[in-house]
Amino acid sequence: MLVFPCQALVRIFSGRKPLLYSYQGSLPNLPVPVIKDTVKRYMESVRPLMDDTEYERMAKLAAEFETGLGNRLQWYLKLKALWSSNYVSDWWEQYVYLRGRSPIMVNSNYYGMDFLYVTPTPIQAARAGNSIHAFFLYRQKLNREEIKPSRIPGTVIPLCAAQYERMFNTTRTPGEETDTLQHWQDSDHIAVYHRGRYFRLKVYQAGRLLCPREIEFQIQRILDDPTPPSKGEANLGALTAGDRTPWAKARAKYFSSGVNKRSLDCIEKAAFFVTLDDDEQGMRGDDPAASLDKYAKALLHGKCYDRWFDKSFQVVYFSNGKEGINAEHTWADGPVLSHVWEYTLATDCFQLGYNEEGHCKGEVDSSLPRPQKLNWEIPPECEEQISQSLAVARALADDVDMHVFAFRDFGKGKIKKCRVSPDAFIQIAFQMAYYRDQGTFCLTYESSMTRLFREGRTETVRSCTNETTAFIRALKGGEAADVCRRLFRTASEKHQLLNRMAATGAGIDRHLFCLYVVSKYLGVESPFLKEVLSEPWRLSTSQIPFQQMDLFDIIRYPEYVSCGGGFGPVADDGYGVAYSILGDNIINFHVSCKHSCPDTDAHRFGERIRKALHDLVDLLGPNQKEPNNTEDRRPEVKKNL
Repeated sequence: MLVFPCQALVRIFSGRKPLLYSYQGSLPNLPVPVIKDTVKRYMESVRPLMDDTEYERMAKLAAEFETGLGNRLQWYLKLKALWSSNYVSDWWEQYVYLRGRSPIMVNSNYYGMDFLYVTPTPIQAARAGNSIHAFFLYRQKLNREEIKPSRIPGTVIPLCAAQYERMFNTTRTPGEETDTLQHWQDSDHIAVYHRGRYFRLKVYQAGRLLCPREIEFQIQRILDDPTPPSKGEANLGALTAGDRTPWAKARAKYFSSGVNKRSLDCIEKAAFFVTLDDDEQGMRGDDPAASLDKYAKALLHGKCYDRWFDKSFQVVYFSNGKEGINAEHTWADGPVLSHVWEYTLATDCFQLGYNEEGHCKGEVDSSLPRPQKLNWEIPPECEEQISQSLAVARALADDVDMHVFAFRDFGKGKIKKCRVSPDAFIQIAFQMAYYRDQGTFCLTYESSMTRLFREGRTETVRSCTNETTAFIRALKGGEAADVCRRLFRTASEKHQLLNRMAATGAGIDRHLFCLYVVSKYLGVESPFLKEVLSEPWRLSTSQIPFQQMDLFDIIRYPEYVSCGGGFGPVADDGYGVAYSILGDNIINFHVSCKHSCPDTDAHRFGERIRKALHDLVDLLGPNQKEPNNTEDRRPEVKKNL
């Protein structure tokens, strides 16, 4: 376990107003776990998922690995840890993200939604004006390191800020075998898509950031521009939505010189990407639940050709004033994107505001040049590749089944009255829901961050445990309530222990992943690692952090809660579940799966989650007498995508 420095010393060395990167030099390196401990924890994690024969076979493979090849691989991994700032992160970025050849749309990118109940203005251009201006205010703070460093909630323990460095001016460039992440120091423009056309919009005039009203004016110019798309331009974005290798070949052949290169450079070197969408989105109409599902799909994949999935993030502004964000995953994880998104939402509403007509405030410089429409020369051969990529992307998008719902029957306030960690409560509810849905348990991924360490990213909490399955079987078997409550407490404590271990460098999966990478470099085969790395995550879950910044009071303004965000299913026959614990009285869930799997259904699983939450609170009820548990009062490390 990591031993943290005294909180008083952290305060002394950080100063009264620490800058964003003030703690970076003092963060510890991620430790390499003892291989015996990792193998033991792995075997414990798969015990509830295997019968005796399967478990004995796997135990034999594990023992052979631990006493044989594993020690050799561990030696090389320790050697790497000596000269690298983080023994996991560079390999994680390279092999999990950049070497993937399948579409990043749905499979890797993730999304965030607007406010659930509030739309600050119904005017599309005005919403874009305030929001874009707020993004650049954030970038200014980022460049000056004026953003307050993140800490574990309720403590002064700092978190690594390295992921913020590539937030803006960044794109993922396709390669035939592996992609690369390109980052530029600065950019004075954004790239804008509207009705099949691409525009370059400069947000600085003579070194001055345009005010919100001026950005609104420029956005309205794009909306009013009647120019049709050039030949092949309308569906161009589909190249970023399809398989990576065909996109890499098309980019090298058709976009490496001339007008196409200049236009592509404008997109790739932009601070970020903007889509002006003609559709209306948000929770609305007679069927608000269905409208949220549609909203999620619009942000996850849109029409496949009207987004640019390679950019570090892209913001979508809908015709009714709603907005949302889609992010490429290589450069950072969910909490970092959530941080800038939370800032822009709050700045838009509580600082910039709108006039009585719903327009942005400020005056317009009449000499502003018009946004520049990008030109393209797309040959028929390239159009054919665009069509093929679009077909691949549409098949993937059409297969996604999404269900988004705001659970308002109770929230963390009531859960805490049950004297239990809200995250443990929800994760055990997921296990109940899955067991009732599928009649079995499955390997479950819960994302936990390792940003206590330099350049840390994520670790896996394997939340389907022996303790949780014992509780669920007892509940199903009709055991006495006090027995079930005792088993639940044991399961909850185990979950919190696993969460702390993952966050402090004693997880399972990143260690085994890196040992597998070493084996590939050495050209040796490990039956144990091969089997471990091929196991499917049929339930992939992530908590999306909320209120990382004290920009407004959610208690005073409860209508300004966020819709949260989500991601696509990780396994073809599994579920993806993102959740946000918002204040004391609401929890948002985003459930995804695939229509092509006959055994999964996002709406059905959503109902299973609702039922499990109610069953747990009925069992534990605030009035039930339970022993005090000091573990429940420990600060929780927020999860991420």
